[in-house]
Amino acid sequence: MSLLQPKEAVTVLAALAQESRLAVFRMLVQVGPEGMAATKISEQLGVPASSLSFHLKELAHANLVTTRQDGRFIYYAANFGRMNDLMAFLTDNCCGGNPCAPICSTDCSTAA
Repeated sequence: MSLLQPKEAVTVLAALAQESRLAVFRMLVQVGPEGMAATKISEQLGVPASSLSFHLKELAHANLVTTRQDGRFIYYAANFGRMNDLMAFLTDNCCGGNPCAPICSTDCSTAA
């Protein structure tokens, strides 16, 4: 059962419903818990620092990222707990309580 309430889920989904923010979040998920400095995120995604700051603020508002300061750098990391809460919310009572299975049990490309 998800601890996320519907209003919170809308906030999280709205934060991810923008191409740059989605790219940032996906990159941070790939990087793992150690996170990445904002300057590196900007460089890797080609997002200007001023725009990135806005996007990171939106992700932080939705509690999708955590921050830590190390010297003069701010590191951002995906909040995996929040991501898991969203996944649990979206799949709560999935398939009417029955085990979920793919639509095709074999290679769908060969199905007639």
